[in-house]
Amino acid sequence: MPKIKEEEYIINESQEIALTQNPLISTFFQAFPALKHRNYRLYFIGQLLSLVGTWIQIVALGWLVFQLTKSAFMVGLVSSLGSLPILIFGLFGGVIVDRFAKKKILIFTQISSMILAFILGFLTISGVITVLQIIILAFLAGLISAIDMPARHAFVIEMVGKKEMASAIALNAGVFSGARVIGPAMAGAIIVTMGEGVGFVLNGFSFIPFAIVLFLIFVKPMVPNLGLHPLKAIKQGITYSFSHAAIKMLLVFVAVTSIFGWSYSTILPVVAEKIFHASASGFGYMHASGGLGAVLATILVSAYSKKVNPAVFIFGGSFLFSIAIFLFTLTPNIQLAFIFLFFVGFGLTMKFVTINSTIQHMVDNRLRGRVMSIYTLMFLGMSPIGSFQIGFFAEHFGSLFAIRLGAIIVFLFALYFYFNRKKIVQPLVF
Repeated sequence: MPKIKEEEYIINESQEIALTQNPLISTFFQAFPALKHRNYRLYFIGQLLSLVGTWIQIVALGWLVFQLTKSAFMVGLVSSLGSLPILIFGLFGGVIVDRFAKKKILIFTQISSMILAFILGFLTISGVITVLQIIILAFLAGLISAIDMPARHAFVIEMVGKKEMASAIALNAGVFSGARVIGPAMAGAIIVTMGEGVGFVLNGFSFIPFAIVLFLIFVKPMVPNLGLHPLKAIKQGITYSFSHAAIKMLLVFVAVTSIFGWSYSTILPVVAEKIFHASASGFGYMHASGGLGAVLATILVSAYSKKVNPAVFIFGGSFLFSIAIFLFTLTPNIQLAFIFLFFVGFGLTMKFVTINSTIQHMVDNRLRGRVMSIYTLMFLGMSPIGSFQIGFFAEHFGSLFAIRLGAIIVFLFALYFYFNRKKIVQPLVF
């Protein structure tokens, strides 16, 4: 490691030495080593507050679109159009991340997201909101996400270094999942008592503490000196990612899961109302159940990422998700549905967190932003395709059939990946 980077991490870690003197605290940090770093602790808290608001908006928006249209296809279409910018512009986002300081990029994206949330909230509260307005605002939010997501992924190493990166990535997912427990439950109550518009406004306010926290984080930016034309820089990132056997296969695996697995959440509002006859609160609890499973998965990955071969988490998460979501489509009992969704969240999170950290351990720092933009493209950018396909199949063959079909495809691909792992992927060991 170059001398400058060593000094950077020594300075970052030296402030935390006193924290590890207490035996109880030391044990805690052994399970969550990324939290030893002051910068990451601040980031962790700021993200949690912001993402609670984000999940309130996700749930409220899905519910609002279904109430306006009563169409599973429209729910899927709106979701897909909102993610379309990541598919179209995500690779350019990676170039931006590799050219500028990640911290400054994240401050910009938080302020921009706050403004869009306030606009959506005020339009909804005033009673003039339309599906077209929702699509436009969702598209603009997708443009911001095309920059925000790779910046978040690439910023991790600047706060904790490569040694604690797996823990930080797991905790990032844990924050997202924890917010997924709190946010949907709050959203259900907010929708019933105050309406969707209030949820959108609360989301707008939630970006403020995260922006403040970012100003309090001090890191030495890792900004490669890119003299390449943006298109050449994108080509370099693509060539690097898909000429690396392990990274290529992991990226494809993420894309398949995003299209046919994660897309189940798109039509969850339809399943909640039509299959389980649940209210907005019941819909929120469905999201929260998956969030609880995801929180447990992040604790497991953070604590054992250095002791367990990543392939165990990747394959185990894939098979657990596929089986749990398939069983979810077979039960008419909402209590059993909550249990299956718990394991759905557990399996998905265990898989995605491990793939993310594995790729980040392999990638060259000079291309980190671009490679993570490709990861974001596969993870979120493929969601328009996933939302469209699941909305189409749900409209023509039923929501449960659409989810079941996706579960089978993810399961079969996981089997293919498993039986061919020695031929196409190097051993996944850090």
